Amino acid sequence: MLLIAAALLTASMHSLGVVEAPVAPPAHPVARLATTREQIGVDDVAGAHGRSFLDDLAVLDAGDLRRAADDRRVAATAQDDPPAAAVVGQWWAGLGADEQDALVAHAPSIVGNLEGVPYVVRDRANRSTLAAGLSDPAASTARSAMLGQVRDSLRQEPGDPSRSLITLDTRGAGRAAISIGDLDTAADVTVIVPGMFFTVTGQMPDFTDTANDLASEQATLAPLAAGGSANGTGVAVVAWMGYRTPDLSNIMSLDLADTGAERLERTVDGLRQIRDGDQPRVNVVAHSYGSTMALMALASGRMRADSLTVLGSPGSDVHSAADLAVAHGEVFVGAAHSDPIAASGYFGTDPGGAAFGATTLDLTGGADPQAAGDVFRRPVGHNDYLKPGTASLHDVALIGIGRGDLVREQIRRGDSGDDGVVGASVDMYLVRPQDLQPRD
Repeated sequence: MLLIAAALLTASMHSLGVVEAPVAPPAHPVARLATTREQIGVDDVAGAHGRSFLDDLAVLDAGDLRRAADDRRVAATAQDDPPAAAVVGQWWAGLGADEQDALVAHAPSIVGNLEGVPYVVRDRANRSTLAAGLSDPAASTARSAMLGQVRDSLRQEPGDPSRSLITLDTRGAGRAAISIGDLDTAADVTVIVPGMFFTVTGQMPDFTDTANDLASEQATLAPLAAGGSANGTGVAVVAWMGYRTPDLSNIMSLDLADTGAERLERTVDGLRQIRDGDQPRVNVVAHSYGSTMALMALASGRMRADSLTVLGSPGSDVHSAADLAVAHGEVFVGAAHSDPIAASGYFGTDPGGAAFGATTLDLTGGADPQAAGDVFRRPVGHNDYLKPGTASLHDVALIGIGRGDLVREQIRRGDSGDDGVVGASVDMYLVRPQDLQPRD
């Protein structure tokens, strides 16, 4: 009788619409981590999805953290659609030391790439990911080669500034960023952005050495920076291979520049959030296709810089220096002799044109106005701009410590002249950096 009564009661409640459909159990946090904001339709203006992602991450035990870190969907969210740096910073600061240590130990590939996490923590996490990848017997030859180049890039000579691995994406061809010097304390931070053909496997060690050369030049010129308004002390330079650069198969498109611009915006935002209340001077130095990308980022309204120097630029859809979120008078353009890409306007307006409103560097070589008798070699071709001893490296270093006024003064005085080197073909200079003659 009881069974019959229960059945009649249930049927009656259904007929009245009282009984609701069974509620599905809440998804496991690892499953939620793998859900993109597009899949759940979240408007993330206030960081709702990002905060949810971080909160789900924080409650996982060691095993689930490892599973989350190995899930490609979670990696895609953390590295391609991450929470905003301000949200990450607040979340990280609210964790206990044990919780932070567990995240670094069991999910280093996630923690190491979240803008807003302290750089010293990201370096430790990314080095852990690197070590694990290098010791993985199942890793492909290509992945092992890529990770080996990152390992080699972190080696430094005695007396050189410290190197920190602040980005490491081991997916596909990989992405990486290595800082020379201390990003937490540097008064002047320069981010170097590469152009086409640059890959982690092919150029990361040389690119990091280039950042070291620039940091060394800036350190030499440091006395000239006295009296500047920047906070902190010293310099830091980031070898930022944080986006996929094009090759001949996709150079016609700006899709990679669009993606790269978003990544560069997040990188600079992360720096500014970490240095809240103690802002450094932020300089962007961008070469070739990277200059197109950097111009797009600085015209987006989501990123600002204290100076921008573009070298060998094929142009962009930005029409004027006034359209860039860069300090007034701090946009500089370098075009080397016999560089077929510079001033080509391939992707739009040439930033070196008079109407653009930037300062065009005089790279013909000449005497250092601060040290009589020192002569700088002029750069030649598309890949020579940041080589030691060039006028361009010297100018970029001065700009990076806030002394662009010295560069402009030298141009006004006309200290150097042309030595008559003739033009060269595209084939001669449009080559991969690894094909160039090794540095002395």
